[in-house]
This record gives sequence, structure tokens and C-alpha cells, in this order.
Amino acid sequence: MDSVQVVLGIDIGGTNTVFGLVNKNGRCFYKNQIPTEANLPAENLFARLFNTFNSEVLLKRENYELVGIGIGAPSANIYRGSIENPSNFNWGYVDAVKMVEQYYALPVLVTNDANVAAVGEMMYGRAKNMDNFILITLGTGLGSGIVVNRKILYGKDGFAGELGHVIAEENGRYCNCGRRGCLETYASATGICRTVFEFLSMYNDESTLRDYSFNQLTSKHIFNAALKGDKIALLAFEYTGAKLGIALANSVAHLNPEAIIIFGGLARSGDLIIGSMKDNLEKNLLPVYKNSVEILTSGLMESENAAILGAAALIWKEIIKSESIVQELKKIGIKTN
Repeated sequence: MDSVQVVLGIDIGGTNTVFGLVNKNGRCFYKNQIPTEANLPAENLFARLFNTFNSEVLLKRENYELVGIGIGAPSANIYRGSIENPSNFNWGYVDAVKMVEQYYALPVLVTNDANVAAVGEMMYGRAKNMDNFILITLGTGLGSGIVVNRKILYGKDGFAGELGHVIAEENGRYCNCGRRGCLETYASATGICRTVFEFLSMYNDESTLRDYSFNQLTSKHIFNAALKGDKIALLAFEYTGAKLGIALANSVAHLNPEAIIIFGGLARSGDLIIGSMKDNLEKNLLPVYKNSVEILTSGLMESENAAILGAAALIWKEIIKSESIVQELKKIGIKTN
């Protein structure tokens, strides 16, 4: 039987690291997860990951041909193949590609989680037929992957696309980056919790959200309260969507995308956040852009393998591009090895 070509996709999270084998069509043949243990050196994570992978897959002589390894990680730089001082990790600067190459002599690519999600969306999600779009990840913070002419926008140093750290409010909320008023302090899971507590102090309306302390409240509590008509929760979603829509109107002027795709836990609130986001985006667009940008939820959001698919897509995208070049050369009579 012919072997199946697969890519190992790895998504490094603050709590857990998930990994799996994905073929070109997005089928996941194997997946697993291990605790990241971010307080320990990066070498510890990669040793545990590859020991697990080797014992469960390669040593069993499964019929797979591993053709590359794609990695999504916080503060990752695709140009240097590095993970650079990620927040909440005790890592500092990590040469991730060099570390992986100690285990496998294969192509390795690493970039941040939002860029990984954007590549996955291009390969397997809503953006299969799009050339220009912005993907927004709404989790603990706000990340973004920007695609221009079917290519991720990395910028000069590899750090383009930090839309979570555009200023949404001058002298606004303090951000973990050290500045004030960053968009992710308003439009994120933690941001909407901060909004709720501001509104609870401003309004006297009854709300089940008053039963939670600051450390207890989650965006899921707010979502459940909103579904029951809780005024504070509904106002918080409206405000969050408005902040996001206004900020993204500036991004539309910069990039002229076909769509803005939202991904992550807060995106699951659907119209609670999207309605306000759309209204405020349209209100703040130049006339030439009005009604030209779709707001969509990710096509991968319901997949339990979304993070793995995105990481694997980093490699598959490059392989497909190389195959296309070879085919074009053959058409004009140039032989390749």
C-alpha cells in the first residue's frame, strides 16, 4: 500500500499543546495533546512532544510519509523561525526551527497563532476562494492574520498584523503590552469582562452578573446572561462589537479586504457581537468601501482539529506552491528533478 503524505501540525498554547497529522486535503489521521508546562524550558516541551509522537506513530510503523512540520505559537516569527519572549511563558528567545531539526531533517515553519488560523482558513475554511481578507481571533486577547493576494502579510520584521494593539481609546484601559487603550482590552474575552464591571458600576439594572467577582466572571457567563435578556450583558456585547467595528473600519481603508473573518471563543456569540460590529463598521467606512466587506465566522470554528489544520496548512501551502511552479516550468519545456 502506498504511504500517505502528511504534515505534523503543532499548536502551542499557554496550557496545552495539541498536535496531529494532516494530509493535503485536510484530513486529520492522528491527534494528541500534552500539557505545555510553560514554566519549564522549551526544550522540555519539544522532547515530550516528539517522544510521545514517536512512540504512538512512528515506532508503530504506520503507513505515513512525514513531509514537514508546521507550528503555531505565541510571539512566533516566521522569518527567524523563532518564538520570542511569549507572554506567560518562561522561555525567552527560542530558535524553534533549530530545536525541531534535532529530531527531524524536514521543512519546518513557525508563525503566530492568528497567522496560522488565517492560513488554515485559506486552505480549508471560508477563505478558499478569497485573495484578500482579515482574520480576527477573539480569545483571551485579540490576534489577527492579514492576507493580501493569497499571501500572509508579515511585514519587514515579521510582526505585521498586530491589530489587537491598535489604539481604540486614547488614554484608555491599561494593556499587558504596557500601553493604554489597545483594542484587545475592549474586544476580547477579558475585555468584555472589564466592560461588564464598568457597566455594573454605571447602571442600577438587575443582573445575574452581579453575582460574580472579577476573577470569577467569564465571557461564557456573559453570553449565557445575554441569551436570557440580561441588559448589562447585552450592552456589553453591543459595546464590544462597536469598538471592534470602528477599529476595523480603519483596517478596511488600509487593506480593502473582501471579508473579515472572526474566530475563537467570543466569535461563538454570533449575532450578539456581529450585529453591532457590522453596524459600526458600515457607519465608519468611506463611501467607496460601503457594503463591500463581508463579516463571517470561521469555517473551521466547529472543527475540533482547527488549530492542527492551521499549523499543518503552513507547510501544505508551500508544497502546493512548489508543485504549481514545477507544473508551469514543465509547460514551457523546462525539466525539473
